[in-house]
Parts: sequence; C-alpha cells; structure tokens
Amino acid sequence: AVDRDDLPDGGAAIFAATVREIRKAVADCTVELLIPDCNGDRDALKVIFDAKPEILAHNIETVARLYNPVRRQANYQQSLDVIGYAHEAGLISKSGMMLGIGERDDEIVKAMEDLRAYDCDVLTLGQYLQPTKKHLPVDRFVTPEQFDRFKEIGLELGFKHVESGPLVRSSYHAERAASSENVL
Repeated sequence: AVDRDDLPDGGAAIFAATVREIRKAVADCTVELLIPDCNGDRDALKVIFDAKPEILAHNIETVARLYNPVRRQANYQQSLDVIGYAHEAGLISKSGMMLGIGERDDEIVKAMEDLRAYDCDVLTLGQYLQPTKKHLPVDRFVTPEQFDRFKEIGLELGFKHVESGPLVRSSYHAERAASSENVL
C-alpha cells in the first residue's frame, strides 16, 4: 500500500471497505493487508483492525539507525507500535525488512528482537535494490546463506513464520505463511 497521508484517516476507511468488499465476494477468503502507519492514529488503525483481516502487515523496512534516511516521514517506534496494536486487536501481525542498505548484522537481529517484543508473528527479509538514483545505494548483497541464518534466528526468536531470501518481498509466498500451521 502507498501512504495515504493526504487523507485525514491515512486511508483507514479505504482499507476497511476493501476487506468488507472482499468478504462479500468471497466469504471464506483469507485477507492480508499491507498498510501504512496512518500516522500512528489509533482510531484510524482501529477502523482497519475492526474489519478483521486475518493478517495485518506493516513493514518496518530497515533498522532503527537507518530509519530517517530510508523512511524520512516515518518513525521506527511508531511502526513497532502499529505491530503491537495489531496484536492487541487479535490479528496476526507481519512485518518486513530490506537488507543490504547499510545495516550491520547485529542491527538486523536487534530489529527482529524489537519486532518480537511487539508480538510480530510473521517476518519477511529480502534484498534491498535501489529503485532510483535518488534512493540510497545498495551497500551489499546479502548471501543466500546469510538469509538462511537470519531465518534460523527469527524462528529461534519466536516468529511463527519467516520468509528470508534475496528475492523475498512483503507478499512473497504469502499463502505459505497463511497456511502454515503455526500462523492461522
């Protein structure tokens, strides 16, 4: 989802209406939403949560130290709070990070620990690719073996499901996570 900071509710009503329309069309469909932070507005987030998507995703994208250069209009703590609010609302919570943007391995593990502290259930880790010359450059290419190690660490930390690899994006194999016996 794109940020809808142009709307007073951050787009919450649109997300909730989308869930309701999906339910009308396919009642037994599993719904996963990838949402912006709605500026941390708990009332706006509640509108989304009350629509009851099975999985609520909000990506932190990167580690705390790099948050400002990577997500200029976002806030690391606020993103963690969104994950925590989703858990409080009884939803499966999901987040993702891009690796290779300048973070250190210990910072990746710390971000994973932070997400678990806010009861994040599902994690995706993928390779950062510079979308335009205006964005930060790729700092390193993370090896498949490193991605495998981060998956192991994530599972040890208690994530119910981890997708970790160079091609992984936030919706990568979403059906695998949703159908995992640990998730739903």
